[in-house]
Amino acid sequence: MGKLVSTLFVTLDGVYQAPGGREEDTRGGFEHGGWVFPYADDEFGQFINEVFGRPAAFLLGRRTYDIFAAFWPKVTDPADPVASKLNALPKYVASSTLTDPEWAGTTVISGDLAKEVTALKERTDGELQVHGSGALVRSLLAHDLVDTLHLLTFPVVLGAGHRLFTEGAVPTKFEHTGGLTTSTGVAIHSYDLAGRPDYGTFGLPENA
Repeated sequence: MGKLVSTLFVTLDGVYQAPGGREEDTRGGFEHGGWVFPYADDEFGQFINEVFGRPAAFLLGRRTYDIFAAFWPKVTDPADPVASKLNALPKYVASSTLTDPEWAGTTVISGDLAKEVTALKERTDGELQVHGSGALVRSLLAHDLVDTLHLLTFPVVLGAGHRLFTEGAVPTKFEHTGGLTTSTGVAIHSYDLAGRPDYGTFGLPENA
């Protein structure tokens, strides 16, 4: 059975919208697109290249899929570690409106998300990777379908934009499995899902 691995870029205030470019996603009048660029260094690039060295297939939300499909097919260098995998490996896009995808190797998932993704994980030998796709990741987390979350937190607050974790998110516990901070201050941390949170209370010492 495959492992579903999500990689997401977020700001300190939890925004995931439009990390890669100014016009990438301007929903809601978002004016801060492209906030990742100033923080990209060799350590950041190395981590991303390592992630893209492991996929067996990709699962994307519709908006991220459209952004990727407009860019990556044009990157034809076989040595590019990201483009070579995105263009060659199977891609699944969760959408109820996409009917005729032009990017080669794309399959549309339009039925029950939990059932479809569970079946997809069962027939994937290796990592089923989700990149970006914040709304999809929220849904997958709500169904306990994410196995590993790579969360890259950038030292910037935007004050506007779509947040990853919103009111009503399913309470979830994570196990920290590794991390580093890049030279530009990007905190890269990896977490495995570990069920529901534990709770306790700090009490006064018995002899107080």
